[in-house]
Amino acid sequence: MGGAKMTAVRSKPLGVWMCAALVVGNMIGSGVFMLPASLAPYGWNAVIAWILTIGGSLCLAYVFAKLAGAFPRAGGPFAYTEEAFGRAPGFLVAWSYWISVWVANAAIAIAAISYLSVFLPVIAKVPALPALLTVAVVWTATAINCAGARSAGWTQVVTTVLKLVPLIAVAGLAVSVLLRKGPAAITPFEPSALSGASITAAAALTLWALLGVETATIPADKVKDPARTIPRATLAGTAFAGLVYLVVSSGVLLLTPTAVLQGSNAPFVDFVSYHGGGDFRLALAAFATISALGALNGWSLIQGELPAAMAREGVFPAWFAKTSANGTPVRAHLVSSVLVTILVLMNYAKSMADAFTFMALLSTTSTLFAYLFCSLAVLRLQGQGRMDRSKALTLVAALGALYSVWTFSGAGWSVTLWGLVLLAVGAPIYWLMRRAAR
Repeated sequence: MGGAKMTAVRSKPLGVWMCAALVVGNMIGSGVFMLPASLAPYGWNAVIAWILTIGGSLCLAYVFAKLAGAFPRAGGPFAYTEEAFGRAPGFLVAWSYWISVWVANAAIAIAAISYLSVFLPVIAKVPALPALLTVAVVWTATAINCAGARSAGWTQVVTTVLKLVPLIAVAGLAVSVLLRKGPAAITPFEPSALSGASITAAAALTLWALLGVETATIPADKVKDPARTIPRATLAGTAFAGLVYLVVSSGVLLLTPTAVLQGSNAPFVDFVSYHGGGDFRLALAAFATISALGALNGWSLIQGELPAAMAREGVFPAWFAKTSANGTPVRAHLVSSVLVTILVLMNYAKSMADAFTFMALLSTTSTLFAYLFCSLAVLRLQGQGRMDRSKALTLVAALGALYSVWTFSGAGWSVTLWGLVLLAVGAPIYWLMRRAAR
């Protein structure tokens, strides 16, 4: 334990650019490239869901920014929940959040292989091959992160810059289509087709794309001046990613027939192909693969740092806290990646699009527990006089809590039940840890 802290001090800390790249890179990953296929049946309902999701995510980003400024501790959601409600709720939030991270990594890795199938169509045709390749990229990302947080940070900066290239290109194509064909190119807006249930269901998927508002708070002990750096990176990164998603995803959804997008393994590629950009098709698929791999790298950092931070706090087994010579929690990374591997292999029989949608919803549901408790934590800490009591913060935290509860209903009973089961599994582990401590 002491050795890990000393190593963290000697290592070069993550600055504001790396933290912002972690937030943006974790948000803009597989979601922007894969979600048009999942959202295609919802049409304009999905566009409204995007607007509501971006608003809710900005509220959550403000909540995490304020919490990080007041309590710049490693562990993020766990640390803030424990400050407000105690150790047991803190553990359950950390447990559910950790589940959401490694489930997200399974979905992101699937997305990377899904776009890679554009180059190698045999991937989508040979049973079990997508699962094996998905496992391979998971362990590649694990190896990069085991080399150290700084190595993962630079990888994140590079991949974040690269992934913006195709998004700018797709946005440009959407504008070009509008200029060439006019409003007739857009899917007609029919108020009668709007549905509260459809908007709610779509919002559960769109939140998947913006998961990550909290990621800069997890490795706080590896961040330079965390009380200032983390809030700035969190707010700026969320606002930027939200704008990108609204413009690019809505453009693809409204300018492409539902039949083209629904069930697609590479919806952005099909969007470009549909509008005659055949030569650009392979380049876009390459950038989409890089984007997903960049997000996988960022979330792999989190999947190792979180259980290690929990172990240092005494709520996860101390075995997870052991670090390598460069301060990396290798054991935590290995266990997390083993769980990702098991999840991928359990779902290998599904199509890549179906497997992605299921895991995205499961990850979102697990994360919502953390978002809800952190929003409520602000309200409780304000009541205790331990945080700024401004009315603006109270209102934003209340909206963040309401948004989290609303999004739960959109995930569907099946996925929510899975999330509750996985959450319940943490209870005996907490009991065993308490017993061992006594």
